[in-house]
Amino acid sequence: MKRTIIDTSDMELNENVVAIKRVTKVVKGGRNMRFTALVVVGDGNGHVGAGLGKATEIPEAIRKGKEDATKKLITVRLDENRSITHDITGKHTGASVLLKRAPEGTGIIAGGPARSVCELAGIQNIRTKSLGSSNKQNVVLATIEALSQLKSPEDVARLRGKTVEEILG
Repeated sequence: MKRTIIDTSDMELNENVVAIKRVTKVVKGGRNMRFTALVVVGDGNGHVGAGLGKATEIPEAIRKGKEDATKKLITVRLDENRSITHDITGKHTGASVLLKRAPEGTGIIAGGPARSVCELAGIQNIRTKSLGSSNKQNVVLATIEALSQLKSPEDVARLRGKTVEEILG
């Protein structure tokens, strides 16, 4: 997956904590408790990212997760009715997410983890189906993987050496 560096200094990023897990490590002296936070950030205008933060306290884990997500922002190509440009499937380990474009007025039809990614990316009309694993972290990463693979009709036309009208039919 190719990532381009996005300047976040002038962006107003919203965050959504998808999951907080308590992780225990058993050591010689007892148990070490830590927290893992899965955070999705986006500007609602075609930029979204997900990150993982780990710390001994929840607020610190969320802060680290937001920082990590900001570093991993991707750009999502949207069409005129704020949907994706074409249907696509994203995979990450055991989770697969099917994203289908939808007409105006459909809204976001998606499960919890995929919904938060779509909302923060600025998508307003989409249908999704989570296939395989229901692990929140893998579903979020599979959704981001699918969104990063989207191509606009202009990109496809340029690659094939045709006009946009020939591509769209």
